[in-house]
Amino acid sequence: MKKQFSPASIISIAGSILAVTGLISYFNDATNLSVPTFFYGVPILLIGLAMKNSELGPVKSEISNSQLDKLKLKGPTELFDLIGDVTRFKYGQRAHLETSLQSLKLWDEKKPPQLNEIELTEDSYGFIVRMKFEFAGVPIEKWQEKKDRLGRFFAKDLIAEITSTSPGEITLELLPKKSASSKNNKDGKE
Repeated sequence: MKKQFSPASIISIAGSILAVTGLISYFNDATNLSVPTFFYGVPILLIGLAMKNSELGPVKSEISNSQLDKLKLKGPTELFDLIGDVTRFKYGQRAHLETSLQSLKLWDEKKPPQLNEIELTEDSYGFIVRMKFEFAGVPIEKWQEKKDRLGRFFAKDLIAEITSTSPGEITLELLPKKSASSKNNKDGKE
């Protein structure tokens, strides 16, 4: 996906421009311009800076627009919404999927899990969403306990696969049921 401009950055820049224009106008005796621009610019700048302070940027994603269009047409709407949710700027949250992880009881107040990356692939059975988490204060065993519920939680007819790719990081794959069973059959034959 292409790089997005943060709404907080845009608001901060707009506020800065208005405030500086107001100050310059004040020192050049352009009272009609200085008063409104300065008095609107400073609060807008402060709002933008406050938003920037509580900003949570989008997760790393290599999902193309054509993949998203295909998912929107053929895949579960829940997966489309999930990808849309984590690939946008959010404000006032400590981590992506915060409320979902809290309701799944995969949340630690001091060290919440952080979603770092999301991928979308497709096989003959449907769409597969792969999410890489830094699991922080929630042990991997707890993720494994919730494995059955994780698949159903994000969309119906999905199965969750959890693997640990490196210390402190897990990969959560949301697979269609048929895709997961064929994957297990291949693993069993080898």
